[in-house]
Amino acid sequence: MSRRLGDIRMRDPYILDVPSGGYVLFGTTDKNVWAGPATGFDCYTSDDLETWDGPFSAFRPPQGFWADTQFWAPEVHAFDGRFVMLATFASSNLADGPRGVQVLVADEPTGPFEPWSDGPITPRDVPCLDGTLFVDQDGAPWLVYSRGAEGVPGGAPGPADGEMYAVRLSADLKAAAADPVLLFTASAAPWSKPLTFPDGVEPPAQLNLAKDPLFTDGPYFVRSEGGTLHLLWSSFGEEGYAMGVATSATGLVTGPWAQRQEPLWARNGGHGMIFTDLSGVHRLVFHWPNETPDERVKLAAVEILDNGIRLLD
Repeated sequence: MSRRLGDIRMRDPYILDVPSGGYVLFGTTDKNVWAGPATGFDCYTSDDLETWDGPFSAFRPPQGFWADTQFWAPEVHAFDGRFVMLATFASSNLADGPRGVQVLVADEPTGPFEPWSDGPITPRDVPCLDGTLFVDQDGAPWLVYSRGAEGVPGGAPGPADGEMYAVRLSADLKAAAADPVLLFTASAAPWSKPLTFPDGVEPPAQLNLAKDPLFTDGPYFVRSEGGTLHLLWSSFGEEGYAMGVATSATGLVTGPWAQRQEPLWARNGGHGMIFTDLSGVHRLVFHWPNETPDERVKLAAVEILDNGIRLLD
C-alpha cells in the first residue's frame, strides 16, 4: 500500500538512505505506545521521500523475548556488513528489570531484525531510552542514551532533571565496555522547561515521574563539513515538545557540551534525526505534533554549520 509521508502516523521517525538507492523509514509504530502490549516495529520504503510503500514488518519479538511493552525509537545503521537496530524496550514484569536499549541485527535494511545483545546494553538498574550509535575517529563505537526523568516502576520517582549519557561499546556492539559518562543534564539548556500537567490530569503511572520534571531524549549526532560535532536532542520548551542542539567543544563524544540558547524546533514536535537525501540536501525528520494519536512524520531541509544547525524551510 502506498501513502504520502504526512499520512503516516509515527513517533520518533528515522530514515535510512540505502546505498543501492532509496530510503527506509522506521519509527515507533504501536497504537498504544505508552502502555502496550507491544507488537513490534514496522518500516516503509520510498524512492522519492514523497510516496511510501508499506508498512512492512521490520521486527516482531521472538518467543521468550524479555520485553512486551514500550517498543520505542528504532534507529538503523549499516555496520560491519550488516544492519544494526538500536531500540528501546520494556517489560510489564518488574522482575525483568527497567526499560533499556537493546541491539538487533538483520542482513537487509528492512529486516527482519533479530536480537543481538543479551537484553539491554544500558544499565540494568535504572530506566533508559532512545539510544543512538556514534563511531569515534578511532573507530570505537559508543552508545549515547537518555536517562529521561522516569523512575523504576514501584520505586521512587525518577530524577527531576533528565540526563544524557555516553558509554563505550564492545567492538561487536553486544555489551558496554566501560562505565557510562554523563554528558549533560536537561537544565543545562536555557530553553528546556519542566513538563507540567493541568490540574486534574495525572501523568502515566508506568512512567513514575518526578513532579514537574525536565526531560532529555532523542539524541542524534551530526558533523559539519568543518568537523564540528553537534548533538540533536529533545526536551520540553515554552511551546511544548522541542528539539535543541548541543556542540562538543573538543569534537569528542565526551564533550564538554555547550547548549544553544534557543531550540532548533520549538513548536510541539521533536525526536528528530538528520540524513542526506540522494540529491545532497540535509533533511531533518521528526514527529509533529506530539499528541497521541495525531503524530505525523515531518521533513525540513537544514544547513549543518560549524556554529549550529539552521532550518531552511
